[in-house]
Amino acid sequence: MKERRWVPGWPLDLGLAMQPHKRGSGDPTWRQTADGAVWRTSRTPEGPCTLRVSVKGGDVYGHAWGPGAGWALETLPALLGADDDVSGFRVEHEVLAEAARRHPGLRIGRTGRVMEALVPAVLEQKVIGREAWRAWRWLLGRYGEPAHGPAPEGMRVVPEPEVWRQIPTWHWHRAGAEAVRARTIATAAWHAAKLEAAATTQELDRLLRALPGIGVWTSAEVRQRAFGDPDAVSVGDFHLAKLVGYALTGEKTDDPGMMRLLEPYTGHRHRATVLVWLSGLRPPARGPRMAVRDYRSF
Repeated sequence: MKERRWVPGWPLDLGLAMQPHKRGSGDPTWRQTADGAVWRTSRTPEGPCTLRVSVKGGDVYGHAWGPGAGWALETLPALLGADDDVSGFRVEHEVLAEAARRHPGLRIGRTGRVMEALVPAVLEQKVIGREAWRAWRWLLGRYGEPAHGPAPEGMRVVPEPEVWRQIPTWHWHRAGAEAVRARTIATAAWHAAKLEAAATTQELDRLLRALPGIGVWTSAEVRQRAFGDPDAVSVGDFHLAKLVGYALTGEKTDDPGMMRLLEPYTGHRHRATVLVWLSGLRPPARGPRMAVRDYRSF
């Protein structure tokens, strides 16, 4: 085991900082225990690791196990948002100002790991969250590596790219992912080394969108997490434009309308959408929820 103590320069909200990396309540790579600590697994450039993060008296305590433990602790501040520059962010709407006042510790962290953000993002394409998260759990249960150290039961580490390339079609089917998403993940895995080596969020965007099956939405979802990009807007999201429009104008809007509303926040447009989510404002629900599909029965 390795450990590190670190003092952030802002009122860190641990749950808020780590939440973007959680994929549903049963995510095998993420747990929060009764003591408030967050556990997360990762496949670092130095190998798999398990990271436990806790906060006491404003200080952050990191404990890590596995070959990648040193890398995980070295990059812990970046994961929690230490590299996030908020100096140019100016709030133009009272709704966002109120959300910012209630969440002064909001920072956008970066994992530095592309594939572990890319695979669940592809699984979430054009389906509801519960359907995607079920597939994520099944695939990691079958192909993920058991977590190192005294991790909570059932935690797993994301497989290496070679494993994603070799998953047979019938196992994608059993997971509930149809052939299009399976091919997208397998193709990305062939280019994993190049994707992981991207030096900037702009370079990663270019590389991702050159791959079949990856568009604006998926690229943004990956760059938000891997690079902590505060301007990467999830254009094409089923809910986001409606939420932004309703929160900022009282009326739902579409993607072009959302981007017009977010124009004053250029450079921080993703940050603005996070504050919209945190505002709690939601348009009135009309009609039934989308049902969970099960490709295993097709």
